[in-house]
Amino acid sequence: MAENLEHSNWRFDQCSAKGNCSSNRDQTMTDAPYEIIGSDRPSRWLVTCDHATNRVPDCLGGTLGLPSADMGRHIAYDVGAAGVTRRLADRLNARAILADFSRLVIDPNRGEDDPTLVMKLYDGTIIPANRHVDAAETERRLNTFHRPYHAAYETLATRLENTVICAVHSFTPRLNGRSPRPWPIGVLYSHHDDRLAKPLIARLEAEGFLTGDNEPYLGHLDGDAIDRHALQKGRPNVLIELRNDLIAQEDGQIAWADRLAPILDDVLSQSQL
Repeated sequence: MAENLEHSNWRFDQCSAKGNCSSNRDQTMTDAPYEIIGSDRPSRWLVTCDHATNRVPDCLGGTLGLPSADMGRHIAYDVGAAGVTRRLADRLNARAILADFSRLVIDPNRGEDDPTLVMKLYDGTIIPANRHVDAAETERRLNTFHRPYHAAYETLATRLENTVICAVHSFTPRLNGRSPRPWPIGVLYSHHDDRLAKPLIARLEAEGFLTGDNEPYLGHLDGDAIDRHALQKGRPNVLIELRNDLIAQEDGQIAWADRLAPILDDVLSQSQL
């Protein structure tokens, strides 16, 4: 791994016309498959964004066969989460890492053996370029995107012995055919470690925010990013889900970062972790 993570480069295989990676030619990425902010900042917080962007590299066709309208939806990335992550990291004076590839390329918030690692159908939408992805293509995407992201993530996490992880995600107000989701914010956590999550939920409720307690999803999934970098390492952690209609625009991203930063610092300080 390059010592300066913010300027490291990775190589990826150029793809065939069918959208599968070919080992015949390589070209150098001008950017790593992640973005790092403030790698030397002193805060204990490490803010992460696994689904920051809907970028699909040219080697995979740029769209995975989907129209731009679908690539702009929650199926391709967590709308608004990257903006919140950047601003929250600034306000906390914290390090941050953001994945720079669509979750539809390969999901960095899934373990390598998870059956949803490369999605072929998501919220009723078929992903054309993923329909015939085989084990070899999955391995190429792991080596090109997933593994470099997690290597950089772990390097950042180990820069301080007492790192605390805050993962930022967003959720759609409703899935196709499902009931509306009423919470503006959810706090997700594992039953293995709720040391920060429970006090954070209580604080948000006290501030007047209807807060999802492990909603709209359950907060533990074996092999996911929090499991890998926090639970397995004993690092305190919390995962924040924001409803994406509230953070789709810059003003909402700023407002939520401004709200959350002092709350997170207070909860961490009071937790004595």
